[in-house]
Amino acid sequence: MPFPVAADHRICFIGDSFVQGCGDPLCLGWAGRLAQHAAANGTALTYYNLGIRRNTSRDIAARWLQESLPRLPEESERRLVFSFGVNDTVIENGRRRVEEEESIANFRAILRKAAAQAPVLMVGPPPLPDDAQNINIAALDRQFAREAEALDIPYLSVFDPLLLDEHWRVEALSNDGAHPRKLGYDRLAQLVQQWDRWWFG
Repeated sequence: MPFPVAADHRICFIGDSFVQGCGDPLCLGWAGRLAQHAAANGTALTYYNLGIRRNTSRDIAARWLQESLPRLPEESERRLVFSFGVNDTVIENGRRRVEEEESIANFRAILRKAAAQAPVLMVGPPPLPDDAQNINIAALDRQFAREAEALDIPYLSVFDPLLLDEHWRVEALSNDGAHPRKLGYDRLAQLVQQWDRWWFG
């Protein structure tokens, strides 16, 4: 028996290389896995991956609206998913690429404006196999969670579950030192899929 045809859902995943799925041999990443699962379960879905390597919150603030709106026609069921923050914490030339105060301001501006356009979810930054940088990522994750709560936007912190995941760190170390491979992205997709705020459960 065929699945019923649902409303036409358009969803944009916007963020960095983890959103893009760098390192995944299946070229899906966690966003592609979620879209694949939704489509397999009968959701009429058009999925756009707008992840860009090395993008910081500053980069995303400058581009997300122009890139997403043409992909989200008003007659469709529109959705926006954001995930970023790791690149903000990278140290280059002795300083963070984006200081924490600016990261938080960018987060607030992006999500406040996005929420006026469509339903929004935010997935927090994942850990790296770098204990020193993880201190800053974890701190930013906590700040983002507080800001999201103040904005009444659902926020999923994946930092602690992935830090404890047996595959995430091992795959990142054996790959490029940052991005996992298949099993790591499987786990991240699973965390979002099992989240009670995810739209296509």
